[in-house]
Amino acid sequence: MAEEVEVREENNESEKKQGRGINWLGIIVRFVVAAIVLMVTSFISPGFASMGFGTALLAAIVIAAIGYLVERIFKVDASPFGRGISGFIISAIIIYVSQFLVPGMSITILGAIIAALVIGLIDMLIPVKVV
Repeated sequence: MAEEVEVREENNESEKKQGRGINWLGIIVRFVVAAIVLMVTSFISPGFASMGFGTALLAAIVIAAIGYLVERIFKVDASPFGRGISGFIISAIIIYVSQFLVPGMSITILGAIIAALVIGLIDMLIPVKVV
């Protein structure tokens, strides 16, 4: 019995190393949900110019990439409610900075703070883990 468990664990580890453990559908769903959240947030937040789905999808990818880099470099959780006020501020900064990398995206500092709040609340209600 214990040997079967060990064999299964080894198979799971080798699948993850070979890339088969990556949930691509989960990643796609996460970005589509993030794009929809950004579109809704841009509609309801002052200082956040409304954007189409393509721009919102690109913004979601850019925000995720910047968040990943910040987490890797500074070892901080960049989610709005991941590390309390510091995670919230980092998230707002990431959203604000992303406007310089995404054509068609325009946001003020107040808009970025409100967007981080809305995105954080929606992420708490609909948690979708990538990987």
